[in-house]
Amino acid sequence: MGDRYTITAAKNTLAERFSIDVPERYVPRFNAAPTQILPVITAGSNGISFFYWGQLPERAKNRSISSKLLYIGTESILEKPATFRALMERRCLIPADGFYDWKRISKKGRVAHRFVFEQEELVSFGGLWEEFENESGEVMHTFKILTAAADVESSTTLSSRIPFVLDKGKEKTWLSQNSSEPELKDVLTSGITSQMRSYSVSPKIDDVANDSPALIKPFAPTDQFGNYSLFD
Repeated sequence: MGDRYTITAAKNTLAERFSIDVPERYVPRFNAAPTQILPVITAGSNGISFFYWGQLPERAKNRSISSKLLYIGTESILEKPATFRALMERRCLIPADGFYDWKRISKKGRVAHRFVFEQEELVSFGGLWEEFENESGEVMHTFKILTAAADVESSTTLSSRIPFVLDKGKEKTWLSQNSSEPELKDVLTSGITSQMRSYSVSPKIDDVANDSPALIKPFAPTDQFGNYSLFD
């Protein structure tokens, strides 16, 4: 599964979809990536918060980021005391309208694809967040995205794991501070895994510095002879 997603909705669309307050600092993101500060909705909140995805930028400098900091499988949440405690106390939603994955076409070549959702233009990934102090004593927050096994019968799937997309009717349960363990377990078994379509996008998505509407436009990865072209 790729380490990028999109949340391109306008401020008013986001506010209406989730019935929340959206601060002025919110801007659409066309290439959301690890260590960036991104919008989340935490349990018990009526608005958007901004947390770092996976790790703080200064801690990740010149190092690759472990997938364990970015993702957590829904199947493993109940297995360890730390993740179970996070499930009960630190749940969040990550608003999104797509995610990226890459199709390997050769040893060095790959083609980026954007996955979007058939039923809902704007969805929510399940997430868990953490709080800690940085070296200056400031309180910081990070989040992980929940993942689920991909639908093996889906021809659009490129990886065995995809973001865990909450059923819209279960979002309030996920965010409620009064939800019980059985209710949360039910949410974890009712995600959307197959209602997706995908299309190829520009290789410029590889550079996290790129973040513009052009990135989500369809991009043909082959020339007129059917050969893959990795440059636009």
